[in-house]
Amino acid sequence: MKKYINKAIILVLTIGMLLTACSKIKYSEYGLDSDSPTTITVWHYYNGAQKTAFDNLIVEFNETVGKEKGIVVEAFSQGGVNDLIKMVKDSAMQKVGCNNMPDLFATYVDTAKEIDDIGLLASLDKYYTQKELSEYVHSYIEEGKFDENKNLKIIPIAKSTEVLMINKTDWDEFSKATGVTEKELSTWEDIAYVAEKYYSYSGGKAFFGRDVMANYILVGSYQLGHELFKVENDEVIMDIDKNTMRKIWDNFYVPFVNGYFGKYGKFASDDAKTGDIIAFIGSSSGSTYFPTKVILEDEKSYPIELLVLPIPTFKGTSKIAVQQGAGFSVTKNTETKEYASTVFLKWITDEDRNLLFSSQSSYLPVKTKTNDYEHMINLLKEKEVNIAENVEKTLNVAIEQTKTYELYTSKAFNNGTEARKILEKSLLDKALVDKQRIEKEVDLGGVKEEIIKKYSNESFESWFNELKKVLNVTIYN
Repeated sequence: MKKYINKAIILVLTIGMLLTACSKIKYSEYGLDSDSPTTITVWHYYNGAQKTAFDNLIVEFNETVGKEKGIVVEAFSQGGVNDLIKMVKDSAMQKVGCNNMPDLFATYVDTAKEIDDIGLLASLDKYYTQKELSEYVHSYIEEGKFDENKNLKIIPIAKSTEVLMINKTDWDEFSKATGVTEKELSTWEDIAYVAEKYYSYSGGKAFFGRDVMANYILVGSYQLGHELFKVENDEVIMDIDKNTMRKIWDNFYVPFVNGYFGKYGKFASDDAKTGDIIAFIGSSSGSTYFPTKVILEDEKSYPIELLVLPIPTFKGTSKIAVQQGAGFSVTKNTETKEYASTVFLKWITDEDRNLLFSSQSSYLPVKTKTNDYEHMINLLKEKEVNIAENVEKTLNVAIEQTKTYELYTSKAFNNGTEARKILEKSLLDKALVDKQRIEKEVDLGGVKEEIIKKYSNESFESWFNELKKVLNVTIYN
């Protein structure tokens, strides 16, 4: 009897050892060890509600999957997007006084390419199955395959697009007084027309503004049949068409110098807050910054509501909207560090978890299944999660837009970031300078319509020629 008891004890101990061993093998894949955790540093640019939502996820991961598998994630906001880009580039170049490269960092494709050209980005293909990748929105994954071998270098976490945001309170009064309807805000030509009517109605106030001028030019040119920067075989071909640029010019510069469009503060939402404009194009991820009230110069204020509409297009063109929002790249490192980074990336992009993050931060979810407004609302009810009214309004429009519009993002190429900076400033700066000059000539007795026509024709020629020249030097030298 004793003999059988001993055998039973040995069997139990053996099974226990095997289970322990299997457990150990399971959680020590690529060298992970729960008894000796691997620390992953993450750099991002989230602030406000977005940072809070992201920080909460970090805590949850560290206390659950991270603890179980032996991964500790430490996340650091580097300020704004430009601050993050500078930090990453300086670290990659090992500049004196800079911190070491993070294990994981938020990045746009142009910056990722620069870091990859130095040889510092990890290829993530071996850590993902085709089934896993097929769950993401296709264009989001394709954006991260920018090298000549189409290796996966960026994983999407949260995306955004651009939408038309309107001060509904003042818009309703204007609409009632003039008969203008929301249907007249579907094209850039209509926006210019409505802005002129609002200028007359309001006694000389601007109707419209926008953030990110580069998107207007890039997407507009693409809509009109000319992709400004086309990348083939890792080489960029610039297609800057004069007639196309003239159409882009006429639908921004002309209403701007007339006073129908405006730019006063750093962001268009700032101008909406002061009542200097009542409509603007902004990122869907920026809905948390849309003002809840207008504050006038005499400190009087009144509450306003948000109306969100799809982004306008040029008449007669396909519906195209920008695809934007940084993904995350993994710095080339040991397999343990790289794998640990992808464990976190997979966890944070788990369908429902990613949707909850998106709903709280006003970003778009990255999985096909969750890129659905009704699914989002049902999940929020199930989880008893409340989101801001403006975020809900924005996501409703933005999610539908991603399904009904073609999403466009320019491919990565050398000096792509510098080229975008040129597009960001060139047209707006020209319009700002000319508007001041035109106003001075009008004050001296000139006829406004004649002066604007003269400036528009002459300035377009000089602007176009200079833009073409500067872009050529930036891209090809």
